[in-house]
Amino acid sequence: MNLSQQAAQFTHEHQFLGADHDDNARRTLWVVVLTVVMMVGEIVAGYFTGSMALLADGLHMATHAGALGIAAAAYGFARRNAGNRRFSFGTGKVGDLAGFASAIILGLVALGIAGESLLRLFQPTTVAFAEATLIAVVGLLVNILSAWLLGGGHGHHAHGHAHGHHHDHEHHEHHEHHEHHEHHEHHRGDNNMHSAYVHVLADALTSVLAIVALLAGRYLGWVWLDPVMGMVGALVIARWSYALIKSSAAVLLDTSDERLAEQIRRSVEAPGDASIVDLHVWQVGPGAQAVIVSVVAQASLSVEAVRGRLAALPGLAHLTLELRSL
Repeated sequence: MNLSQQAAQFTHEHQFLGADHDDNARRTLWVVVLTVVMMVGEIVAGYFTGSMALLADGLHMATHAGALGIAAAAYGFARRNAGNRRFSFGTGKVGDLAGFASAIILGLVALGIAGESLLRLFQPTTVAFAEATLIAVVGLLVNILSAWLLGGGHGHHAHGHAHGHHHDHEHHEHHEHHEHHEHHEHHRGDNNMHSAYVHVLADALTSVLAIVALLAGRYLGWVWLDPVMGMVGALVIARWSYALIKSSAAVLLDTSDERLAEQIRRSVEAPGDASIVDLHVWQVGPGAQAVIVSVVAQASLSVEAVRGRLAALPGLAHLTLELRSL
């Protein structure tokens, strides 16, 4: 067996897609279809009936359809390019990029709702309460169905491998070790699925608030409640948008999982014969963490021993270990 054949047994793929990736993709696609059908139906009905309420709600749903379309496209792109070597650590973070984009869209929707609500608070318009209430109820039912479609299992599975490099500066010996292991753990979740779910919840929230305001306006004459509820909804949606931007940006910027980093430090350093001098921990996919760790240890400590101390830690999908002997 030549060198290239021997080396082939240590090669590995960098596919860190979530275990529910394909299932989530199908769910998201169904919600996109459902949203688009509802959107087209409202716009067509609004055009032929002359209802501005129907047209406005249809155009509002178009923004959510666009965001959900981004989520569905991201799942497809990540799967098609899972083995593309141009992506050093795979396409596991494509969903986070889509989630970030969707969160921006959600924030713009919140601003639009707030602006329109503020305008209507000072410049009230005639509201067709019965028609608008019907639209809101139908929209709410669609959102409940969409939430059900997106509300399936969100378990995360990280399939990983670890390889260590032992650098002995006195003897200049280099040993490479490769091991496959699996972990089932909940870390940072699928931000792409989360973004789709938040869009559905945002739409459901606006429908509920609209129903309350429209009924109050129709039976109690509280016309002012409609724009007030609009502003309340805008604030809640803006908060959801900020939280989603924060979580997805953290993944895109490779922020460290401090909890896992501390577990790694304790596992390696607890026996007192090794010290970590450099440590990098970042997410490469839903529930999958990559780790690069440099350890200075007593000469008697082997790479296998250090790797064994880390074997029980959850979520280590890709481990690169450097061991320097004192």
